[in-house]
Order: sequence, then C-alpha cells, then structure tokens
Amino acid sequence: MDLLTGMRLFTRVVDTGSFSAVAHETGNTQPTVSRTVAALESHLGVRLLNRSSRAVTLTDDGRLFYGLAQRALEAVSEAENGVGRRRGLPTGLLRLGTPVAFGRLHVAPRMPEFLARFPDVEVELRMNDAFVDLVGEGLDLAIRVGNLADPALIARRIGTTRRVTVASGDYLARHGTPLVPADLLQHECIVYTRLATGHRWFFEGPSGPIAVDVRGRFSADNSEAMREAVIGGAGIAVVPVWLFTDEIERQKVHILLDDFEPRQLPIHAVYSSRRQLAAKVRAMIDFLADEFAASPVLSLRAPDTIPVTRRGRT
Repeated sequence: MDLLTGMRLFTRVVDTGSFSAVAHETGNTQPTVSRTVAALESHLGVRLLNRSSRAVTLTDDGRLFYGLAQRALEAVSEAENGVGRRRGLPTGLLRLGTPVAFGRLHVAPRMPEFLARFPDVEVELRMNDAFVDLVGEGLDLAIRVGNLADPALIARRIGTTRRVTVASGDYLARHGTPLVPADLLQHECIVYTRLATGHRWFFEGPSGPIAVDVRGRFSADNSEAMREAVIGGAGIAVVPVWLFTDEIERQKVHILLDDFEPRQLPIHAVYSSRRQLAAKVRAMIDFLADEFAASPVLSLRAPDTIPVTRRGRT
C-alpha cells in the first residue's frame, strides 16, 4: 500500500470525523477512503478507528498512531520544502499548545506579528490547561506554566510567571481583608486543582517561606473559571498577575498580602523530539522568548515590584 497516502487520509478522517468529508476534499469516493484506511490498519496489524453510524472515534492504538503520523507527515513536508530557495527557512504547519488563559492573553495576540515575520509558516493553536501528551496530540511545541515533571520533554525556559493573592472589592467589603497568610484560614479560598500543591499555598515572607492549608467551597481546573469566580466575588485566589492586569489597574480586583508573595512559576517551551529541531519550532521559541523578555509580567528578569496597583491595608 501507499503508506503516506494512508497516513494522510487517516489523519484527515480523524481531523474531520468523517470519511465522506475526506472523500469530498480529496476527490475520492467514500468507499475508497474507507478501504485505504482499512489497508493501513491491516498493514499495522491494529485497529485505528472505531466506526459507527453516528461517529468515528480513535482507539488507543489509533490515538498513539495519530500523533506519530502527524509528525511523520510534517517531516515529509519539511523535507519537500527544505530545498532550493526555502532551504533553512521556517515553513509548514506548526501545532502549538498553550494553557487557555495564557494562550488567549499572551500568545494569540502575538501571532499576527509572528505570521507576518514568517510568511511560510501556518500556526494551529490548541489551548488546554491539562499537560497533554505532545506526541499523542500531535503537537510540535507547547508552552507550559509551572514546574515540569516529565523528564522525557526537552525544555527551554522563556519567561517567569509572578503570582499574587487577589480578591474582588465586593468580596473584601463583605469579608474583610487578610493581612497575613494565616488570616486566609478564615476566608473562602478558590483553589486551582491543576496546581501540584493543591490546597497548600506557599508564600515568601520577611522571615522566610510560609505554607498555609486553605479551604473553600469552590475550586476549578482552569484559569478562566478562576478568573470569573474571583471577579464575581466567590473568594480569594492565588493567580498569575497577568490574569488580572486590567482589573487590578481599574481596582476591580485587588492584590492582597503585600509582604507575602506566592512563589513564582517558570514558563517553558517544551517539545518531545531530540532530533534536529525544525526551523519553524525554533523560530516560535525564539520569537516568544524575545516577546516575553520585553514584558514586565513575563520576563525572566522579573522586576522587584509588580507594576499594578495594590490593595491598601485596612
């Protein structure tokens, strides 16, 4: 069988969720596409897709092969484009993963400049707060905020996330303002469940590190939900300062515990392959590193003070 054709049709069936749609876009018939994918499954000796009258879904083997097939097809595309006038230049489709809020606020707005600078590169941005499997999801590169636990990933640190303790003015008017971390025990605290430390919040104080086991009736697994809960007055949260820059400047949300800053988190660009880094991936890493270096809230050389208005003590 033509392995590349089989891989191309298989990945498009997964992307579109339909054999008929792939047949239409490729000028084939639906039975032809179906037979080609079946031949690919026979060649590999595994079932890649579960087929029903309502949907086409990936098997576990299919999910693994999908990511590998995407990388193989990208390698073929780069080989085709890596000669002649395009040799050494960034080209092709770059699949970039980011956390949801970070991608919305600090990656997507920078993409027009990147695309203008590299006209032969396409970018597909996938936003998810979970630390997804890069190979399984077919990602070329991911931006991750926080400490890394996967030794198989290759990482380059490109920024720093400064974190702050915040609450809305409405919440503080109803419940008062905490002055030291221990006061948080008397407050509703909003917990980000994807943080490895969970309900235990760590602060750097004048006398050294402090840990507080907080509690609250609301928790969430993504920053967008945390953001809305804070703005709505559900409680106090420890969050990246960049999540509320505008609201803090307008004093809709206030920074608390001036002398006790939560621990900062690194921002890494991560990828899984140890082979020669594709030009498009290197271009994105260098671009974001330069962009973040110029940002007062993302720079590796974080300022001593956060450039936003804080809540005065009461």
